Amino acid sequence: MQTSADRQDRHHYPAHWEADVVLRDGGTARVRPITADDADRLVSFYEQVSDESKYYRFFAPYPRLSAKDVHRFTHHDFVDRVGLAATIGGEFIATVRYDRIGADGLPASAPADEAEVAFLVQDAHQGRGVASALLEHIAAVARERGIRRFAAEVLPANNKMIKVFTDAGYTQQRSFEDGVVRLEFDLEPTDRSVAVQHAREQRAEARSVRRLLAPGSVAVVGVGRAPGGVGRSVLGNIRDAGYTGPLHAVNKAFPEDLKEVDGVPAHRSVRDIDGHVDLAVVAVPAAHVPAVVAECGEHGVQGLVVLSAGYAESGPEGRVRQRALVQAARAYGMRIIGPNAFGVINTAPDVRLNASLAPEPPRAGRIGLFAQSGAIGIALLSRLHRRGGGVTGVTGVSTFVSAGNRADVSGNDVLQYWYDDPETDVVLMYLESIGNPRKFTRLARRTAAAKPLVVVQGTGTAPQGHAVRATRLPYATVSALLRQAGVIRVDTITELVDAGLLLARQPLPAGPRVAILGNSESLGVLTYDRCVAEGLRPARPVDLTTGARAEDFHRALSAALADDTCDSVVVTAIPAIGEASPGDAELAEALRSAAASVPDKPVLVVHVELGGLAEALSAATSTAPRAAGDAPGTAAAAGAEAGGSAVLAAPPEDSRLIPAYPAAERAVRALSEAVKYAQWRREAADPGKVPEYDDIDEKGAARLIAGLLERGAGLTLSAAETCDLLGTYGIRVRRAVPAPTAEAAAEAARALGYPVALKATAPHLRHRADLGGVRLDVADEEQLLRSYTELTELFGPPEELRPVVQAMAPRGVDTVVRAVIDPAAGAVLSFGLAGAASQLLGDTVHRLIPVTDRDATSLVRSIRTAPLLFGWRGSTPVDTPALERLLLRVSRLVDDHPEVVAVTLEPVVVAPHGVSVLGATVRLAPPPARDDLGPRTMPAY
Repeated sequence: MQTSADRQDRHHYPAHWEADVVLRDGGTARVRPITADDADRLVSFYEQVSDESKYYRFFAPYPRLSAKDVHRFTHHDFVDRVGLAATIGGEFIATVRYDRIGADGLPASAPADEAEVAFLVQDAHQGRGVASALLEHIAAVARERGIRRFAAEVLPANNKMIKVFTDAGYTQQRSFEDGVVRLEFDLEPTDRSVAVQHAREQRAEARSVRRLLAPGSVAVVGVGRAPGGVGRSVLGNIRDAGYTGPLHAVNKAFPEDLKEVDGVPAHRSVRDIDGHVDLAVVAVPAAHVPAVVAECGEHGVQGLVVLSAGYAESGPEGRVRQRALVQAARAYGMRIIGPNAFGVINTAPDVRLNASLAPEPPRAGRIGLFAQSGAIGIALLSRLHRRGGGVTGVTGVSTFVSAGNRADVSGNDVLQYWYDDPETDVVLMYLESIGNPRKFTRLARRTAAAKPLVVVQGTGTAPQGHAVRATRLPYATVSALLRQAGVIRVDTITELVDAGLLLARQPLPAGPRVAILGNSESLGVLTYDRCVAEGLRPARPVDLTTGARAEDFHRALSAALADDTCDSVVVTAIPAIGEASPGDAELAEALRSAAASVPDKPVLVVHVELGGLAEALSAATSTAPRAAGDAPGTAAAAGAEAGGSAVLAAPPEDSRLIPAYPAAERAVRALSEAVKYAQWRREAADPGKVPEYDDIDEKGAARLIAGLLERGAGLTLSAAETCDLLGTYGIRVRRAVPAPTAEAAAEAARALGYPVALKATAPHLRHRADLGGVRLDVADEEQLLRSYTELTELFGPPEELRPVVQAMAPRGVDTVVRAVIDPAAGAVLSFGLAGAASQLLGDTVHRLIPVTDRDATSLVRSIRTAPLLFGWRGSTPVDTPALERLLLRVSRLVDDHPEVVAVTLEPVVVAPHGVSVLGATVRLAPPPARDDLGPRTMPAY
């Protein structure tokens, strides 16, 4: 049998086809090309396939593979014949292959663009979604090799395989002949196929996280023999939280006769545990982790929480160690939280898991909390636990994940879980970095349409240990793109909690109109000023005076909520003086009862030096544990700390919680974020559409791009090539004629017709009219020659200036349109006014491609200098609809052709009637082999 060295491959081994995937049940597998070295693996795999599955594959009894079969199925040219295998633990569990065929159905080479495809899945792994994942990957490989259509012949009784093809969402045709079902389908992704792929991805990744957060059994590996230490502490935390499943303590140094540790069964190895283990919490030194991973994998453990440090956060050697950890775990189909993790918590009554270093878990509630940083996780959990320091009462945490170095499970995975988790209503995330912003944005947009997502994002510098894709976009741009996806972006942990309090139990405001009432005129005015600063529309504050009683607050709040011109209410309260002043509990009850009368408008409280009010608002039916002797309705913990965090009222279960804040600016900032999020939700219900244009020649552009890329891997197009490509999408660029001499300039002007513009296009002068390198409205040849002489005298010889002559465009507002393919964020469309002032102010706005008609309208109106387009100070309004159409055409070009990696139109003059593109550059490069629109993959290691 030939070895790998004997292969006659037409292409080198395509390593970029290798990928780890999450399967339907949450387990993982590795997909890779089949090579000649896999002969023994293939034979072993085939021996474990049932006779029925073999019959379905070959349409006849086929008990074993011949030597010729093995050679055929392991020798591929990676172009016309390709085979992929799904592996677990290095062994095959499924295979798929395609063979390119011609119109006659016989083997062929390019330009034939059809291939026959066939699958075989080991019976023990059928129903796990292996074939669906392999179909995505083999289809992507085929498209890369110029194959546009698959054909498959399936026996009618093979319903599972027929369903794999029909459920994939591709455009297909079905026929029946000679007792065989023939399926033919195009490989071009459709809206349905992409939707199917994303839905499968969500279900698979959510289940993989669910196996980590709701395990049926847990083993803690690295439990010390003496009290103290990380392993022993985590074991105690799991036990004390009342975990509902079997719990085991593991340490290879335990004496053989040791049966229990702290009442938990003790074992020297995971292999010694009688029964399955779903989750292993690893707390051993990094040098011993590989052996633990192997033990867990061989025992069938489904997932790991690795608390051990000493990985990528420690430097280059640690990064190598981390890579090996992930590869080893994935080889066994396990997922990892960590390493260097703080742990996970699930407060669900049927789980009660505290597999973390937090000695006291937060109260059960409806908030999902994700923190990459262990220190921040500790701080947040501490606030959430302390009754006066955070979310209390019935609003607590559903699940908590501290991902540490997030070598495997990341915020994206946890978002997939929280998206349809019925126990989570609000998601709070502290992200030091975003490994895949493009995917995060897609998931965030979908999640935010169902439940609020509040994020504190790091400053753009990733900590050691975090694998982050390089991005060319500024930090502020990535933040803006997240906001467009519905993410509530806040700057601090305090704002994260403040926004979470409001969103957890208050309805979303219908608009920005705010009523303000309270017993302090000055505090009301301060609140009013903050509302104005945050872009809200506050009404004149209602001063109840310092002598206001509880019934006065109740009456005023009821009236404000009943007012149709009010969308939300901020109640301000300061200590009152006198016997008639309301007590804290009395005032809290008055506010709660009034708010209950109009349940669709949010109410917030700003209290100054009234810690008792915050306590009263949260003390009614707190779920906090009561100390012996505490009366019902009171809490053992003290009230708010001085200047502390916002707290929540805890009314009866069928009533609303009222968030209370110790400062007006914090309450108003949280309300402002809720108003903007509510507006986004309303707009997201009708996102607009990507319009079709009859004059777009998509196929012509594809042919042009393919021909241009034959010259090299990446290139900037010439002016003529740029005009030709943009022209296929209806984008006309005004011709600029090079003028290396004064005579050439005069000849160009005569051909174009006066008046003309004379421009220097040298890099340091291009688009810099303020430097004097542009002469406009040149009326005749005499003026042209004089202008040419002036430019050469001022800035140097023509070969340095690179002057051009261009016909004058109608006067208007100069703008800039750009599109770029960012490695991390994907395709982004940008717009702003031309000129140094806009650049210095950073007055540029961005949208993810593809852009809808609503996006284009918003893009034009979102820059701070937008009034210049709409008749500012009596100027003539310009043709913004024409500008929006230009933006949409650029978006279509980049979306339709991923080879177009950069487009710049500068300047684009927007006149009262029409737009003129005066300058354009386009850069092409081969499209990435894999992107967020490709087959499902896990982050590569």
